[in-house]
Amino acid sequence: MLKNRLKELRARHDFTQIELAKHAGVTRQTIGFIEKGEFSPSITLALKLAHALNCDINELFWLEEEDNNEK
Repeated sequence: MLKNRLKELRARHDFTQIELAKHAGVTRQTIGFIEKGEFSPSITLALKLAHALNCDINELFWLEEEDNNEK
């Protein structure tokens, strides 16, 4: 599962969801869905968000290991 620190880093830069959405070329709703973990962004969008927040993409997004006992 893709995890993120979007809300935390957005707040650190004093961006509203609307402001960050404008920087990334998406809607405020998209930012909200990403923050809640309900939507995984494309690579392009993830890079745009990292650029807007002046951070490395790995600081913003990471994969959480899922417990997979079915082998």
